[in-house]
Amino acid sequence: MLDPGVMAFVCSASARPSCHNLGNNTLGIVVNLDEERKKQPSLDALTDLVADDLKAVNVEIIKRMHSPVAMIPQLAGHIVAAGGKRLRPMLTLVASRMCGYGGDRHVALATCVEFIHTATLLHDDVVDESDLRRGNQSANAIWGNQASVLVGDFLFSRSFELMVEDGSIDVLRILSNASSVIAEGEVMQLMTANDTETGEPQYLEVITAKTAKLFAAACEIGAVVADRPQVEQEALKAFGMNLGIAFQIIDDVLDYSAVQAELGKSIGDDFREGKITLPVILAFRRGTDEERTFWRKTLEDLEQTDDDLAHALELMSQNNSLNDSVDRARHYSAIARDALGIFDDCPEKSALLGLIEFCIDRPY
Repeated sequence: MLDPGVMAFVCSASARPSCHNLGNNTLGIVVNLDEERKKQPSLDALTDLVADDLKAVNVEIIKRMHSPVAMIPQLAGHIVAAGGKRLRPMLTLVASRMCGYGGDRHVALATCVEFIHTATLLHDDVVDESDLRRGNQSANAIWGNQASVLVGDFLFSRSFELMVEDGSIDVLRILSNASSVIAEGEVMQLMTANDTETGEPQYLEVITAKTAKLFAAACEIGAVVADRPQVEQEALKAFGMNLGIAFQIIDDVLDYSAVQAELGKSIGDDFREGKITLPVILAFRRGTDEERTFWRKTLEDLEQTDDDLAHALELMSQNNSLNDSVDRARHYSAIARDALGIFDDCPEKSALLGLIEFCIDRPY
């Protein structure tokens, strides 16, 4: 991966009026994450910056979900309306603004990014046999697996229509490649499912493909539509990739979070499904033979009792696997932060830096 902390940067200040040029050979910004953690993380700065554009994206989503086949907008609308922060399309919107883009291509492309993400959610719930999505009934629980898969395919197809309409070969290359890599990640996850021998490198390969690749693509196309130099495209790609890895690691930690349980949020879904995530991998590697027998029984054979989740949390605590997983996420968040070092100080950059903290400092 490109080391974003030492990339040179040349641009005209007039090309990006919202930011101030810092010059060439700008080093990555080093920030004390422990100090930053004292601040309450929030997405407010980001959502405020792109509020109008996000409204336009939501309008485009509704328009593009239309189909004479009634089940398609019903099912697609169910999952789109089920919640979520529109984080991935917001990355495209704010990245394009940071790069000084003044047109409207970013709205359709942000819609494209959201459709790719939504399609993967539909397929994920079928593969995982999930009945819930963000606390609501999943689409497959209501309409069945076949309909969910087919509507997911419809959304993928709509996303490619949007790419073609944009007309940029570079955009088409970036987003189509992301779509294929995401599918590869799904298959890789299927191959490692319920396998306690899965190691950290395999886990990272899966989450890089499944989650981080779309983060990276969503950011990179912001620089592409603004016709920024290759070094900026690579920097935003590196930012998105490392942010996505950190985001997914924290997501996997949250499934075992006592704080989340205190907030009334469901935990232990990954455990019940036998998913092999980083907290499990570290606890398994550091555990005794007896502890590894427990993990094999509960995750490989799915032989679980009501007390097993509590025991799993106890073993993770003993082996410090949750805290160390968070430290891994902080490592990738620091790389993401450095990737922004070549960009001028501006509200958009500050919002992206705040997003890093939001992703890392969610209650765990």
